[in-house]
Amino acid sequence: MTITRRETLTAAGAALLASGARAAAPWPPPASIPARRGGFDNQRIADLGDGRFLNPVMAGDHPDPTILKDGRDYYMTFSTFDSYPGLLIWHSRDLINWRPLAAALQTNIGAVWAPELCKHDGRFYLYIPTKNPATNWVIWADRIEGPWSEPVDLKLHGHIDPGHAVAEDGSRWLFLSGGDRIRLADDGLSTIGDVEHVYDPWRYPDTWDVEGFSPEGPKVMRRGDYYYLVTAVGGTAGPPTGHMVIAARSKSLAGPWQHHPGNPIVRTTSIDQKWWSRGHATMVEGPDGSWWSVYHGYENGLVTLGRQTLLDPVEWTADGWFTMGGGDLSQPIAKPRGGTAVPHGQPLSDPFETMALGTRWNFFRPGPGERGRVRTESGALLMDARGKAPSDSSPLLLIAGDPSYQFECDIELAPGGTAGLILFYDDKLYAGLGFDEKRFVTHQYGVERGRPANPNGRRMRMRVVNTRNIVSVHTSADAGKTWARFDRGMDVSGYHHNVRGGFLMLRPGLYSAGQGTARFRDFRYTAI
Repeated sequence: MTITRRETLTAAGAALLASGARAAAPWPPPASIPARRGGFDNQRIADLGDGRFLNPVMAGDHPDPTILKDGRDYYMTFSTFDSYPGLLIWHSRDLINWRPLAAALQTNIGAVWAPELCKHDGRFYLYIPTKNPATNWVIWADRIEGPWSEPVDLKLHGHIDPGHAVAEDGSRWLFLSGGDRIRLADDGLSTIGDVEHVYDPWRYPDTWDVEGFSPEGPKVMRRGDYYYLVTAVGGTAGPPTGHMVIAARSKSLAGPWQHHPGNPIVRTTSIDQKWWSRGHATMVEGPDGSWWSVYHGYENGLVTLGRQTLLDPVEWTADGWFTMGGGDLSQPIAKPRGGTAVPHGQPLSDPFETMALGTRWNFFRPGPGERGRVRTESGALLMDARGKAPSDSSPLLLIAGDPSYQFECDIELAPGGTAGLILFYDDKLYAGLGFDEKRFVTHQYGVERGRPANPNGRRMRMRVVNTRNIVSVHTSADAGKTWARFDRGMDVSGYHHNVRGGFLMLRPGLYSAGQGTARFRDFRYTAI
């Protein structure tokens, strides 16, 4: 079978592709790429305003995207791991600009990995794999905004990354990691029978630098006479050249599955490319009938931002296969036509007039009753103390997708309290600055280090500046009129998955520990 895009390759180019490589565009990009437009708080957005966009479409940690087309509306959500409320649903009408709707998952069921969002017979479903406990769940709603049901345990162990599919006879199935599947009951809320193996994924040459085989993220779609199964192999992190997109097709969900002759369809082949570890793709039809795929990748030099969501154009070929044509995605791409733009993103700055849990803020690994620790009152966030440090205080965190930014807040302590601003990966790896009424406490490498004297007492304004992973902290005793730079700078470029594990990102946040209730006022985020 032929792949149209390859027919015009030179012999050298064909040899390069045969080895699994793609020609790398130069990175950093040439000056011809236009400056990005700023969104809320000057956050970077994909839409360039001239009919083109520049990836990422969802900046910051938005991994394992699952996307649903419902008429002219698109909905998308992502792995949220230990952040709760979780599974924030995003809405778009042009695939480029996205706005948050509501968090679907309110109950802590463990670390949420690659979910699957689908709609069947007028009802929305989210299939959710978790770690600790290692099982799969389902929640459902009659409206995308909710309310969503409480989680139902499918008691499906040993598999991750469910992908919903409807067979030619109308039966419902979940495709699973490793090339397996299991049948669902007609209502989608339980399974029938045992897991069965139906697909042996394409395997890359053993000379390639990958993390591991790890077939995962199966996504199934039907077009014409074929079902198309898009999968990730090579491991989701580790070597930048590991994670990749492969595909197969079959006339039956039961197989046999025929490998795409162009596998891998997407793969990072050089550390000089902008986007690393690209995979976990889903195909989706654009508003104008064009085709696209969404998948995730790490940004070169900014692995601390986590896996970001990328949009890649899909081209169908005469033989019924397809290619993904965006190259290394470092250059602008023409937007899908026919859609309408919503305001992209949301402000991260917060006047604390309402408690934006699940949309802006999330707890890290909350315990029972955690929601009761926070409330807003007269333009202040009141956070009851928990634990002794960020490691055991279940801090409030948000997702920032900019290479450089600053955030600041006015903080007032109760007697016996400790509070501050942090950059938080997980409970073993974080950085920032806190204070009690007598001393500062420096957080670095996930431990509490220096404790110099605090001349400001129980109230001060604090600012953290993160310039491409170089961090400085500033304090003010006069509500931000004058600032003093704290004598401890930090390099947080190693605060990421390939050092610590966990597949997370370094997130700005607030914490309250010790005793009493801390008051946070006038939180401001600015991309720089």
